[in-house]
Amino acid sequence: MKKLLIIPMLFLAFQSASAQDDSLISDEMKNYIAYGAIAVMLIVFIIALLVLMRAFKVISQTVLRLQGYSPEDIYKIEHPAKKEKLAPAAKDNKKLLKLLSLKPMSEEKSILIEHDYDGIQELDNPTPAWFMWLFYVTITFAVCYLLIYHVFGIGQLQYDEYKTEVAQAEIAKKEYLSKAANRVDENTVKLVNDPAVLASGKAIFKQNCAPCHGENAQGNVGPNLTDEYWLHGGTINNVFKTIEYGVPAKGMPTWEKQLSPKQIADVANYVKSLKGSNPANPKAPQGQKEV
Repeated sequence: MKKLLIIPMLFLAFQSASAQDDSLISDEMKNYIAYGAIAVMLIVFIIALLVLMRAFKVISQTVLRLQGYSPEDIYKIEHPAKKEKLAPAAKDNKKLLKLLSLKPMSEEKSILIEHDYDGIQELDNPTPAWFMWLFYVTITFAVCYLLIYHVFGIGQLQYDEYKTEVAQAEIAKKEYLSKAANRVDENTVKLVNDPAVLASGKAIFKQNCAPCHGENAQGNVGPNLTDEYWLHGGTINNVFKTIEYGVPAKGMPTWEKQLSPKQIADVANYVKSLKGSNPANPKAPQGQKEV
């Protein structure tokens, strides 16, 4: 019995480890449902084994009784290490017989079938009620499954479910990227040429930066942002840092509270894309030339 209990536990542990390795699955609830189904199957399997073992024990006791052994002798055979008489309770035997839909030996004559073959007679023992209920449940489940998935199309088949999961994964990916974009700072910002990023940066620049740097970043109160000269560094990291923290001593405000990290990154990438655009009436170069 210990071995039978250890095997399902090891199997469940292996399943859990396998599920943890698959980090791409976003819908964890399906994993829990699968674990529950496996656990239920293992429990049913163990119960079936216990019932079979008990049935074999009853059969062996019946054979011994037919051979003339008394209940005390049978108990001593089954428990050689115990010398005291501890015969099984009659109530337990009745419960087991009821579970298996069997009749006690004293009533077997009432269910004896008349015909015999070479002196061998047969008892009209019915199928256990629990087994019949299980059989009917499986039939009901099969009919419902057929109607739901193949007749009315209420449930999704494997390919449709796959397409749904792919669509959900795309939505989750976009949500993750949107959150990850707001975690960017002056150390992790990257120079990109994505049209969507540049369009977003241009809109923010027109609204917030044009009054000081000009409509086309040619320079006004602030410096020209289209040439090769920079007052506070011309790398994408330096531009991001300047926008985020500003330069209060020279009138450049800080934008970290007005703009999100993604918006600052978009503006920085837009500013970097303006190099060499040669707008009309540019302001004279300021700062050091970018190497």
